[in-house]
Amino acid sequence: MGMFELIAWISLGLAFVSAAVIVIDEVRHPQKMGVMNIVWPATALYFSVFAVWAYFVKGRGMARDAVQGMEHEEGQSPTWAQTALAGSHCGAGCVLADVVTEFVVFGVGLTLFGKELYASYLWDFVAAWLIGVAFQYFAIKPMRDLTVAGGIWAAVKADTLSILTFQIGMYGWMAVVFFKLFPGPHLHPNDAGYWLMMQIAMVCGFVTALPVNWLLVKIGWKEAMG
Repeated sequence: MGMFELIAWISLGLAFVSAAVIVIDEVRHPQKMGVMNIVWPATALYFSVFAVWAYFVKGRGMARDAVQGMEHEEGQSPTWAQTALAGSHCGAGCVLADVVTEFVVFGVGLTLFGKELYASYLWDFVAAWLIGVAFQYFAIKPMRDLTVAGGIWAAVKADTLSILTFQIGMYGWMAVVFFKLFPGPHLHPNDAGYWLMMQIAMVCGFVTALPVNWLLVKIGWKEAMG
C-alpha cells in the first residue's frame, strides 16, 4: 500500500467514525428539524472531525430537547454559522448523490463527449439537485406551513442556486484531479484515493456556495438555523 492510499484510507476512516459519532448522539438527541438527522452525518463524510466539532457546538443546540431557538428575521444579515448550516443541506445532497452516481457511472461505463468525467458531472448534478430539493422541502414546508406545491416551489428556489455554485467548486477540483494530478491512469470509485479527492472536492464546493447561501438566507429563500 502506497503512502497516498494509506492517507486516503485514514481520511475515509476518520470520516466514517465522525459520522457514526454524530448518528449515535442523534439517537439520544434527535434534531428538531428532522432532515438535519441526515445532513449532519452526511456532512461528516467530507468534513470529518470538523463536522463533529460543528455538531456539538451548533447542532446539539438544534435538538428537540434543546432550549435554544432558531429565529431569524428576513432581511437581517445571517451569521457565518447560519450561512454554513444553510450550505450543509446542499452539501449533504451532493455527497449522498455522488456516492450513488459515481459508482453507477463507473460500473455501467457511462461517458459524455468521450469522457467519464463529464458523465459524472451530468448525473452528479441531476441527483444532487433532486436530493437537495427534497432536503429543502422537508426543512421549509413544516416551518412555513406551506401546501405541497408551495413547499416544492420554495425548495426549488432555495436550492437551485446553491447547488449550482456548489458544483463550481466541486467540479473545478474534479477537473484538476482528472486532467492534472492523475491524467493517466485516472482514479476510479473503487480506489480509496478517489474518495479522498472527492472529500476535497466537496469542501471546495461548500466554500464556493457560501456567498449564495448567505444571500439566500438574507432574502428569506432559505431558513436560517443556529
